[in-house]
Amino acid sequence: MILNERQTDEGLLVAVCDDDVLGETFEDGQISLHVSEEFYGGEEADEQAIADSLARATVANLVGEQTVEIAVERGFVDEENVLDVDSTRHAQFLRM
Repeated sequence: MILNERQTDEGLLVAVCDDDVLGETFEDGQISLHVSEEFYGGEEADEQAIADSLARATVANLVGEQTVEIAVERGFVDEENVLDVDSTRHAQFLRM
């Protein structure tokens, strides 16, 4: 998985995606999701590094089966809030 962290004026923005979805575009009806290198590109990370990053995140964008599964299993995202877009999964969260 690929992890990207950015500090913003609003807090820590975390973007995580599965390796195999980087650079891909997924479409389902009116939904189009492009997993761009510019936004999601970063460093290879394991499950623990991703969980640690999500624990510090103010905002997170997550794409891919494995990535979203970690977020759900670790309690960052509720399963009912996960979108199935074409052949992948997508979730976001905002901590207030």
